Amino acid sequence: MAKARAPRRTIDSYTIKGINKIIRAGDCVLMRPSDSSKPPYVAKVEKIESDSRGNTKVQVRWYYRPEESIGGRRQFHGAKEVFLSDHYDIQSADTIEGKCTVHSFKNYTKLDAVGNDDYFCRFEYNSSTGAFNPDRVAVYCKCEMPYNPDNLMVQCERCTDWFHPHCIDLTAEEAKTLEHFFCQSCSFQDQKKLFNSHNVSRNSETKVFPLLHQNFTGLWSLE
Repeated sequence: MAKARAPRRTIDSYTIKGINKIIRAGDCVLMRPSDSSKPPYVAKVEKIESDSRGNTKVQVRWYYRPEESIGGRRQFHGAKEVFLSDHYDIQSADTIEGKCTVHSFKNYTKLDAVGNDDYFCRFEYNSSTGAFNPDRVAVYCKCEMPYNPDNLMVQCERCTDWFHPHCIDLTAEEAKTLEHFFCQSCSFQDQKKLFNSHNVSRNSETKVFPLLHQNFTGLWSLE
């Protein structure tokens, strides 16, 4: 006869073994992978349950790394970027290795220093279809790529677009010493005095990048 399953009850917190850190629902955690050569999984704790035998389980919502998504890792993905997926699971609390913080994209770019346990998320990801939400993202520079917070960029003081140093024939060291920067297009317009409402409006438009493929309209789509 099969052993009766011990009833579970929801608990407020769990102390991670070995490091004595407390986790609660809503916290983000690092979970031990079955393959020790892989980095820990990143998950958001939805619920913590314990039974009368002292077994503790956590219901988690997984974050996917770019290389785990259908589209794979792209040039604009940050090293610490993860996607909040629709994939839920129940795991033993014993597999939790530590806590981490998954920042919003905006807050991540404001960090003075990025720690080992800092990540960021700007997309939700459908694990079965490979679709992203939002399905488009603004692009910058002459290369028309989305912003990667790991890469240095400089901003034009007139059109406010951002540029990679190598795309404007600068080294990273030269870019860091710039006091003022005007892109080639804005510099040319200054010289010719061709500023008008049409040009200002055109330069202020936000270009977008759909995420799974590039087409010939300057857009990137995640579908």
